Amino acid sequence: MKVNNIQSCHLGPEISPENFIPEHYFLYLLKGSMKAYDGKKNYSMEPGDYCIARKNHLIRYTKYKDGDEFEKIIITLDEAFLKKFLQRHPYEALETANKDSFLYIPENKLIKNFILSLEPYYTGDLQIDEDFADIKREELLLILLKSAPELTHILFNFGIPDKIDLEEYQNFLNNDRSRDD
Repeated sequence: MKVNNIQSCHLGPEISPENFIPEHYFLYLLKGSMKAYDGKKNYSMEPGDYCIARKNHLIRYTKYKDGDEFEKIIITLDEAFLKKFLQRHPYEALETANKDSFLYIPENKLIKNFILSLEPYYTGDLQIDEDFADIKREELLLILLKSAPELTHILFNFGIPDKIDLEEYQNFLNNDRSRDD
């Protein structure tokens, strides 16, 4: 799928460049590829793939350009936005045992159409017109919850995260499997 004018787009609060994921992010890869490692599991993405990068997880990633280009759409699903969303759309949290750092969403025509729908609002400076940003984030969240209802437990868990296991963190720092050998 080609989204004509969108090379890289970001919706929501700024993203930290650190390896710690401070908020949930929806990531859609347009061009290039990416490999990631969270200390336990390897993840990979190719153009057209999309996932949720999960809040409060450590991740190390490598981006691979296609030619000279790496293009993506990132939509932040931050806690303040999610709490406002819940006030308007009450959801009951469904249990999930999934502990992955990247949560792949089943292929869905609505998500592909949503990505295409962003283009008219794209201002060309990595942003969607601010007047439409929260409306488009809300639309995406409704699509995601319809596609994968178990995300309610992950996205709407506003509790204090568990402390990082220092041994696991040291392992993460020393064992970088996100890069090709």
